[in-house]
Amino acid sequence: MDLSYYDITIDQINIMSTVTVSPKYQVVIPKEVRESMGIYSGQKIQVLTYQNRIELIPIKPMKKMKGFLKGINTGVDRDDDRV
Repeated sequence: MDLSYYDITIDQINIMSTVTVSPKYQVVIPKEVRESMGIYSGQKIQVLTYQNRIELIPIKPMKKMKGFLKGINTGVDRDDDRV
């Protein structure tokens, strides 16, 4: 695929695949999606329904969350009665 025509980065490309629901209502997450999202065996995933679709959100371990707010602006105006 020639990406020079599009003004996007590879991180913005959605991987779209079709999966089949098994008789036990199970689905297999395609390898390309697992790899791009860093999903591993045994990982917990949150399942949401939103506007007539199903969304799977990988839950990250707290240890991997360390530093993800680095550089956030903490200079929020607060009421005088708040510390």
